[in-house]
Amino acid sequence: METISTILRDLTISDLNQWAGEKICGRGKIYIKRVERLRRTTEGELVARVLGSESYATLIRLDKAGQHKWFCTCPYDSGPCKHAVAVVLAAADRVKLHEAIPLIDEDDELYLDLFGEQEAEPSCTPLPEEPESDALAPPEKEKKAGRVSVSKLLAAKSREELLELVVDLAGRYPEVERLILETEQLRSGRIDPLVRSLCREIKKLSSEPAWYNHWKHEGNVPDYSHVEDQFKALLCQGHADSLLHLGEELRRRGTAQVEQSDDDGATGRAIADCLDVVLQAVPKSSLTHAQQLLWVIDRLLEDEFSLLESGEEALKNPVYTQEDWQEVATALEHRLASQARPRNAAFSDTYQRKKVINRLIQAYRQGGWLEKILPLLEEEADHCGNYEQLVEALLAAGKREQARQWCIRGFAQTRDNLRGIAAGLQKRLREIAGMEKRYDLVAAYRAQDFFEHPTLETYKELRRTAEKIGAWSIVQAAALEYLASGKRPDMMAKGSKPADWPLPEPEVGWPPVKERRGYRPFPNRETLIDIAIAEKRFDDAVSLFRGLQEKGRAGAHLEQAVAKAVAQTHPEVSLGIWRRLVDGLIAEVKPKAYIEAGGFLRLMHKVYEAGNRLTDWQALVAELRRTHKAKRRLLEVLDNLTNPGKKIIE
Repeated sequence: METISTILRDLTISDLNQWAGEKICGRGKIYIKRVERLRRTTEGELVARVLGSESYATLIRLDKAGQHKWFCTCPYDSGPCKHAVAVVLAAADRVKLHEAIPLIDEDDELYLDLFGEQEAEPSCTPLPEEPESDALAPPEKEKKAGRVSVSKLLAAKSREELLELVVDLAGRYPEVERLILETEQLRSGRIDPLVRSLCREIKKLSSEPAWYNHWKHEGNVPDYSHVEDQFKALLCQGHADSLLHLGEELRRRGTAQVEQSDDDGATGRAIADCLDVVLQAVPKSSLTHAQQLLWVIDRLLEDEFSLLESGEEALKNPVYTQEDWQEVATALEHRLASQARPRNAAFSDTYQRKKVINRLIQAYRQGGWLEKILPLLEEEADHCGNYEQLVEALLAAGKREQARQWCIRGFAQTRDNLRGIAAGLQKRLREIAGMEKRYDLVAAYRAQDFFEHPTLETYKELRRTAEKIGAWSIVQAAALEYLASGKRPDMMAKGSKPADWPLPEPEVGWPPVKERRGYRPFPNRETLIDIAIAEKRFDDAVSLFRGLQEKGRAGAHLEQAVAKAVAQTHPEVSLGIWRRLVDGLIAEVKPKAYIEAGGFLRLMHKVYEAGNRLTDWQALVAELRRTHKAKRRLLEVLDNLTNPGKKIIE
């Protein structure tokens, strides 16, 4: 496998310009010193933060063919961005200095930003150009000097002059008048007018549409800063009960507003900041401790937009005793008992009840009533489908056999309609078998996984466990036969099951897969090819691939995988695949496609070079030049191939 340093050492300036364009590369050089926390992943990718007008998370997947993949949180999508180029150049500097690029930790904030919620293929999105240097804010020393001079100026005035100045300012600036009145109301303790005013302001703000267009830099994001400031003032003056009342009004109206907003969460964050202040008021309110806990829990149960995330921390306040939590648990028990149980375990019917159950379990733990957790979960499992939660609790309590029986029972209840839950229970049964060192049963479950989802990964897992019990040769033959014919050795009719099938029957099983009309999944040549490549059976891989070609079902991704794998053993096959891909890309008549074609041509050059066939390579390039002489950008790509130029690491 090509390492990051190997690819970087082979990379030329021309390659980089061809990939990103000279203009972007020029800007990327300026940003090299703004690259922070440069790391690599276990998959051989480069990741870093690049400082611009914001801090952008950037990922690069280097490719020896020059077809580098990238992702950046900046909004630029016309091709690789300057941040991506800067990361490549910063990594090259590290390699040049023989400095190691550290492996990123999966708990790192940068890792979570890049991989935590993304499943799509990395691609960059467009960005408005940020200024090359940020405007500097006035130094703190100057701010202090300004305040001192104003203070001296006011000190020299008489009482009448000061009064006249303040009245004039209040008349000209409504916010000054409001500040004076609100400050006096807070000082005097007569806060009813202030509360009514804040209610009106919350109603007005929450009725505004919340949206923002990044491309046009326009929109409307309601400004809740004054509400937050007044909430803090009320908290400081000890008006906790009034603050809870205002907080409830804001939560109710703010939730409806956030549900309709389109501003990348800006309004939600502003409301959440206000509600953080409200949560700080809860333990200072006149509610009893148990009522305070229930106040927070009830609102967390309804919080669909994470407006009260700090509520979890509020529940950890050490002021709340076991007795307080026991009182909360009793209240939640009554609530559950008064609710009708779901008619089935479908998500829509059980979602809210399971949230209450989880809060009740939390109350049991905090209240020292641990013995109540398992009976609760057992009573609710068939109604809510939370079998996995019950099994986890049973295993944690050392009750393995009970956990096994609940897995079997839960699987039977969920395998037809709730396959995700059923799959989790089947996985748990496999893990329990592993705990008990019943590796033949573990292998049986791995076989089940493979037959249900035949991929290279499930095949490898099956191999690992079957080798452990010395049964791989028989299991392998059956697995490959299944991919060829669809015959499962573990589900054949009694009497026809292979006598030498070495694996036991699992405790649970899936119903037979029904073929869709007009679709025959066997032979599964794609998976057979993946396996043949992994096992270095390249003759088999080529034979299977040709069978797919004849049926017109060989996709571009599979073509590339085969070509890359058999380049040494079957060079003509690889050259044929790459040539078809090159011709297809050139036919698109797009500069970006020419660059991608250049990557495949590089691979072809390596094959020709390894086979001492540079004459054929030169003939190919000459043919492309002659056939496409009008395509100036393609000719530039061909020039870079034949005259690679200076490398970025000399």
